[in-house]
Amino acid sequence: MNQPLQHITVLLNEAVDALLGDSPSATSGCYVDGTFGRGGHSRLILSRLSPQGRLIAFDKDPLAIAEAGRIEDARFSIRHEGFRNIGELPEASADGILMDLGVSSPQIDQADRGFSFRFEGPLDMRMDTTRGQSVAQWLAEAEVQQITDVIRDYGEERLAYPVAKAIVAHREAHGPLQTTTDLADLVAKVVKTRDGQNPATRTFQALRIFINAELVELEEALLASLRVLKPGGRLVVISFHSLEDRIVKQFIAEHSKEVFDRRTPFAVPKPMRLKALERIKPSKAEVEGNPRSRSAVMRVAQRTEVPA
Repeated sequence: MNQPLQHITVLLNEAVDALLGDSPSATSGCYVDGTFGRGGHSRLILSRLSPQGRLIAFDKDPLAIAEAGRIEDARFSIRHEGFRNIGELPEASADGILMDLGVSSPQIDQADRGFSFRFEGPLDMRMDTTRGQSVAQWLAEAEVQQITDVIRDYGEERLAYPVAKAIVAHREAHGPLQTTTDLADLVAKVVKTRDGQNPATRTFQALRIFINAELVELEEALLASLRVLKPGGRLVVISFHSLEDRIVKQFIAEHSKEVFDRRTPFAVPKPMRLKALERIKPSKAEVEGNPRSRSAVMRVAQRTEVPA
């Protein structure tokens, strides 16, 4: 029987170093951890802040909220919300915003959360188990084309249509899928193992992203960061698959250039709002110690000064 892995925070020191930067006043700033998870980044941030510093964290997972309750620090607060709600913070109030995307090891390894095809459990996959529709509930009603679109667009699965057809055919013949192993076994009959990857990997990723609206939330949070960051404030985002990283990369690139209005070529261009700083991958030593870090990419940008 596989033993659950303890959560190891990816790019821990690198992310906090990038977030705080090298300003002497950084330790007294106000920072945002958009994805508290099990608190690895938050705890290190707090250890580096002065008594005047402040940290605001967000998370949708009730277990993350419970873990945050163990932090007894007046400088720290946690909100049971997704990081799309960063936009509710006051304008230009944050010296840095950190977003560590993806799923934590405890979420993956806890069978009753339904994130992993390696453990039998209810087909749930919700980050916030207190609200919203589970994957099982959605698959019990969705049409073939809807399922196809999700698996193709969010899982980049080339056999999305055959998988969707099999899911609906099973539903009509035997009733809706209920467990992770039900779904994994069904997908394995359609998708053959490729390069050692479990056949259900892409389908599970797609359904998790969809049911939690992860990419939509990421886009909203990135846009909100432009308003919430102070001039000079840092944006640090750690992604774990190409769909996330593409959104982050394109967002930083889009806002790291001056915008010219072609209709009025002599008008003053709109200034860039971000400055791209660096792209960091986990070290070889980190990947060897934590294989789940191997796909991580951290991008760092800085909010530019607002022109007078």
